[in-house]
Amino acid sequence: MSELIFIGVAWPYANGPLHLGQIAGANLPADIFARYHRLKGNQVLMVSGTDQHGTPVTIRAEQEGKTPQQVVDNYHSEYLDVWKRLGISYDLYTTTGTLTHRKVVQDIFLNLYEKGLLIRKVTEHPYCQEDGRFLADRYVEGTCPLCNNPLARGDQCELCGKPLSPGDLIDWRCRICGKPPLMRDSEHFFLKLSSFQEALAFWLKPAQGRWRPNVYNFTLGWLSEGLQDRAVTRDITWGIPTPIPGYEDKCIYVWFEAVIGYLSASIEWAERMGDVEAWRPFWQDRSSKAYYFLGKDNIPFHTIIWPSMLMGYGDYQEKKGEGKYNLPYDVPANEFLSLEGRKLSTSQNWAVWATDYLDRFDPDPLRYYLSATMPETSDSDFSWTGFIRRNNDELVATYGNLVHRVLTLTYKNFNGKVPNPHELDEDDKLMLNRADEALSQVDEALKICHFREALGKCMALAAACNRYVDLKAPWKAIKENNPSAATTLWVSISILSALKTIQFPFLPFSSSRLHEMLGFQGKVEEVGWRIQSVKPGQTLQTPIPLFSKLEDSVAEIEIEKLHLQSSRTL
Repeated sequence: MSELIFIGVAWPYANGPLHLGQIAGANLPADIFARYHRLKGNQVLMVSGTDQHGTPVTIRAEQEGKTPQQVVDNYHSEYLDVWKRLGISYDLYTTTGTLTHRKVVQDIFLNLYEKGLLIRKVTEHPYCQEDGRFLADRYVEGTCPLCNNPLARGDQCELCGKPLSPGDLIDWRCRICGKPPLMRDSEHFFLKLSSFQEALAFWLKPAQGRWRPNVYNFTLGWLSEGLQDRAVTRDITWGIPTPIPGYEDKCIYVWFEAVIGYLSASIEWAERMGDVEAWRPFWQDRSSKAYYFLGKDNIPFHTIIWPSMLMGYGDYQEKKGEGKYNLPYDVPANEFLSLEGRKLSTSQNWAVWATDYLDRFDPDPLRYYLSATMPETSDSDFSWTGFIRRNNDELVATYGNLVHRVLTLTYKNFNGKVPNPHELDEDDKLMLNRADEALSQVDEALKICHFREALGKCMALAAACNRYVDLKAPWKAIKENNPSAATTLWVSISILSALKTIQFPFLPFSSSRLHEMLGFQGKVEEVGWRIQSVKPGQTLQTPIPLFSKLEDSVAEIEIEKLHLQSSRTL
C-alpha cells in the first residue's frame, strides 16, 4: 500500500546566488528522499520556494540599486534554473510573494490572535533619527564583543558565528547613515511559545531514536531552558502587512511567515493541479508523514516554532497527540558544509556558486560528491581535490569503468544484444544475490534518511561486480568458452540494471543514460524500486562513458579562482 510523504525544504532568501552549502544542507537530501519514495510507488509532495521578504533582500536591493521585487525576480529565476539543471525535482517551487501565501499567513495570524496565542507587548528597538525609522537587526553594525570584528551585524557576527542582538554590539551604528541609533519603544505582537511548552514535550518523546541525535538534543535543550514568547511583527515595509486594524504599518516577521510557506505552497500546488483539496491528505491524513529538510541553524524553527504554530492553528489535543494538521514526523537537519576548510560566506564571497559549477561541470558528479560527504551528523568540507579524487577514483574508475567495459565487451562480441546465459555457478548466484541484498540495504538506509550509508551500499555493489568480472575474465572466456562469457556478461548486465535503480535517487542523469544503454524503454522512475530483469536478445545502445575524468590541475585552477573571487566584494 502506498504511503503519503510530504517533504518541505528550507526556503532560501532571494539575496544572492545559490551556493553548494545550501544544496548539500537541504535541497539535495530532500531530492534523494523524494526520488526514492516515488520509485517506491508512494505519493510524494515536495515543496519549497524563494523567501522574498526580510532584511537580507532589502539590503541586497540597496547594494544593487534595485527594488526588492526586482532582486527577487532575478534570483528566483536563477534558482529555478539551478533546480532544473541539478535535477532537484520539486512538485512546486514558488515564492512567498503569492496571493495564496499572503492569505494563508494572514489567516493563521488572525486565528492565533483570536485564540489569545498572539499578544501585544511594548519593547525597545534601535531607531535611527537621521533616517527616521526603526532598524532591523541587520541594519545595525558594530564591533563584536567576542572577537572584536568591527563589521559584526546586529543579528550575528559573520567572523566568529556568535548570534547577537543589536544591543550587544560595541560602538554600534546605522549601516545606512553610519550614525549611532537610539533605543525607542514600539508595540508588537508576540507568539506565546510558553503556552506550548508541555504539548511540545509530549509530542517530542516518540521522536527519540527516530530523529537524528543532534536535532533531538538541540530541541530538547530549548525546551529544558523554558520557551520564551517571540515577536512576530516588525517595523518594516517589505513583507506581509499585519492584518489588524491600526497595525498596517508593521509587517509580519519573516521567521513566522516563511515556515507557513510549506502549507501555502501545498495549497498553491493543489490549485495549480486543478483540485483545490489535493493538499489535504498530505496535511490531514493521519497516515501521512511530513519530513523537513534544512540546515542546523534552522532546527528550532522547524521543531519548536512551526509545530507550535500548527498546534495552535490546528487545535492540537495533547491527550490524543493530534490536531487538524500533521506535525513534523522527522526533521533530518544537516550540519554545515565548509569550503576548503573555511566557513562558506555569501558576504565574503567564499563559496562555489551553483550556476558557476553547472556552467562548467556535469551535475551528477556534484550530486555524488555532496552525497558521499553529506554533513548528516557533523560538519563536512568541500574541497576541489576531494571532488576530483572521488570523481576519478569512484565514479570513473569504479562505477563508470564497470559499465563501460561490460557493455563494450558485450556490444562488440554479441552483436549489440544481451547474451543468453547458460547454467549459473556459485559465483554467478552469489553476485545476483548481492544485488538483491543491495536493493534491500539501500532501501532500509534511505527510509531513515541515512544517505551516505545508502550511497556506500550502491558503490559497494559496483566494486563487488568489478571483482566478479575480474575473476571471470570474460574477455578470455569469449575465445575459450563462449557460453561462460555469455553467462558472466548477462549476470554483470543484471547488476548494472540493479545499479541504475538504486543509484537513481543520487545520480538521476547517469542512471537514465544507463537505462537507455541497457535497451530499456520508458523512464527509470516508471520501473519502480525493483531490479528490472534483463532479457536475452535485448538490444543494447552503443556504449558511451557515463562519467568524464578530470585532470588534477582543475583543483589548482578552482582554488586559485576561489581566492581571487573572495578578494572582491560580491
